[in-house]
Amino acid sequence: MTPSRRDFLKTMSLTFGAITLPSWVLDAEAATDARFSEDKNRVAEAALSTAKKLGASYADVRVNRYRSEAVTTRERQVQNVSRGQSYGFGVRVLVKGTWGFASSREVTEAEARRVTTQAVEIAKANAAYQRQPVRLVPAPKVTRDWRSSFERDPFDVPIDDKIQFLLRLNEGALKTKGVSFVNSGVFFVNEQKFLATSDGSRIGQYIIRSFPNFNVTAVDRASGDFQSRNSYGGPQQLGYEYVQKYPWLTEAEQAGEEAVAKLKAKTVEPGKYDLVLHPSHLWLTIHESVGHPTELDRALWWEANYAGTSFLTPEKTGKLQFGSKLVNFVADRTQAGGLATVGWDDEGVEGQRWHLVRDGVFVDWQTTRDLAPLIGHKKSNGCLHADSWGSVPFPRMPNVSLEPSKDSASLDDLVGGVERGVLIYGDGSYSIDQQRYNFQFGGQTFWEINKGKVTGMLRDVAYQSRTTDFWGACDALGGRDTYRLGGSFNDGKGEPGQSNAVSHGCPIARFRGINVLNTAAKAS
Repeated sequence: MTPSRRDFLKTMSLTFGAITLPSWVLDAEAATDARFSEDKNRVAEAALSTAKKLGASYADVRVNRYRSEAVTTRERQVQNVSRGQSYGFGVRVLVKGTWGFASSREVTEAEARRVTTQAVEIAKANAAYQRQPVRLVPAPKVTRDWRSSFERDPFDVPIDDKIQFLLRLNEGALKTKGVSFVNSGVFFVNEQKFLATSDGSRIGQYIIRSFPNFNVTAVDRASGDFQSRNSYGGPQQLGYEYVQKYPWLTEAEQAGEEAVAKLKAKTVEPGKYDLVLHPSHLWLTIHESVGHPTELDRALWWEANYAGTSFLTPEKTGKLQFGSKLVNFVADRTQAGGLATVGWDDEGVEGQRWHLVRDGVFVDWQTTRDLAPLIGHKKSNGCLHADSWGSVPFPRMPNVSLEPSKDSASLDDLVGGVERGVLIYGDGSYSIDQQRYNFQFGGQTFWEINKGKVTGMLRDVAYQSRTTDFWGACDALGGRDTYRLGGSFNDGKGEPGQSNAVSHGCPIARFRGINVLNTAAKAS
């Protein structure tokens, strides 16, 4: 009998003692490992030969296996332990300039032929709505395997080790009097991907991503006020070594102290301030105001779900002053630790690095093989991705990062040049319009800067600006030593929605004369 999810969680959700995975979980994973190794080539060849026979000018097949694991705790209790996997394949065909796609979780040669036939039929049906035929820029034939950089596979680490790590974090935060609640968790993802294309490529990839995190809440029971502080570490494309090497316990203890301090912090006075933004905060501003508007499908109105379109348009390429001359943004599918780092994208284009903004000028886009010809490019930047074997691959964001200064400017250097300002750590609530132009961002902790010194904690802070005004106000960047990666495990896009993991690196950065709001102020 196959155990139910309820049985699985009952087996796994133990608070104390050594916890190991049930044997049926390990057996199921081992069986899928063997199937993936045996099935992928046979299924891919059956699909590609069927596509050719039915008249497709191009076809690709993705045979993918996904594993996930989550452990969550609250104070001194385990809340949940879960582990899952998904295995299947998807076929994409181009027939007379029109795309068709179909997929199945039954990974057999017969099913591959049936699904490919269905994809061809869908392409023919879609042709009635196709305004112009799809053209693809070429991609070199590749026969390679690639593994992301990690030292220890988290799926080989005992569950009990992960639980004890989280409970230690919770105890660290609870040391501070006034801390009432602590939630913590670790999330791990493994993607095993095989791509075969009618161009002759055969590419295997093995990717590990890890996301430890916590949230600490302090409560003033007399006033009913409460304040929280989230972890700054963020997710990374690393293995279990990330759990072991990053100073999570030190940060949890600091978070407890800061959550309590926020209860008594001075509320900010609205007005114009110079801002010094830490990478744990600035990554999200980059994501929303730089990452999304440089997606070419949004600029062309091919896509408008979740994040809208873009204030950028193709004719602005090479002309628009996006920011100050200090500002250089790179898109990078090769960045160490980057969540969107790959060997090749989901249509066989190698991971690469290129400028989106150079010396403050907007210069390039995120493209795929069918987007590139629309702006006169002869090659793709490798931005095609699907979040599952059952999802249609479409343009997704690479890692988009702000390059640091070439000198060794430090946090103290940037703060020292501020007469009246605010230093911000951590990401918080935000709002941005549908063209990624007008925005407002909060954070986790806020610190007053007075005459070049950090003088105390503030609260109720958010800043408001427009994308080009904001990046144009950047007048100083930290050096390489201040550079950090932030990112998201779940960047949504599309309809039906898909989720992409993406990182954004940056140094500490300073911005002059930004409008700061008091989020607790009542509207008049």
